[in-house]
Amino acid sequence: MARDKPLFLYEEIMLLALRDEQGTIATGFPEQVLAGAILAELLLDGRISVEDTKKKLVNLVDSRPSGDPIIDECLEKMTTAKRRASLQTWVSRLAGTKNLRHKAAQRLCDRRILRADEDKVLFVFKRRIYPEIDPVPEKKIIDRLRDAIYNDHAKLDPRTVVLVSLANGSDMLRQTFGRKEIKSRKKRIERIENGELTGKATREVIAACQTALIVAAIMPAMISTTVHN
Repeated sequence: MARDKPLFLYEEIMLLALRDEQGTIATGFPEQVLAGAILAELLLDGRISVEDTKKKLVNLVDSRPSGDPIIDECLEKMTTAKRRASLQTWVSRLAGTKNLRHKAAQRLCDRRILRADEDKVLFVFKRRIYPEIDPVPEKKIIDRLRDAIYNDHAKLDPRTVVLVSLANGSDMLRQTFGRKEIKSRKKRIERIENGELTGKATREVIAACQTALIVAAIMPAMISTTVHN
């Protein structure tokens, strides 16, 4: 795999979520965010569309392989589905892809950005970790986010707009730039998330991302309720 090939949105989100040196995923990072990034990728690429109705049913437009195993696995799920489903349903289904976060991290290992390794928790339990070995790609992502958020005259491309929306909704902007700094740019971020700085097509993708983040927020509460009832 060419190291200079552009990263997919799910890879960018994964890089932001991982702690650089420890190679561990930030606490509470949900698979639904990765699912939202994958759906956003498919929308931006014209592979799927979302009906402008209350149910927000997803239509499969182009099922040809993309060349990325994770995206193609998700496309296969959509292709073989017996009936159409809502955007919210697809967020949950794709988030349930087996070992999704580890598969995403492995793709970054294939690009030689991360390194796959193991360590032990409490000297007993093994866990997979992914320390960063090439900091340049993540630095470029952070620079893009910084320009989008702090430069009021920055020209925003659709992918950066979607990345801002996903990173803010999953609390990664605060983790990356700091609470005070992000709070001072709240209005700018809201304008980006509301789609005021982009066209109609990008606003639809942002709405899809926000659906993913809503699912990500409510799933832990639903699981907790189920467990305790």
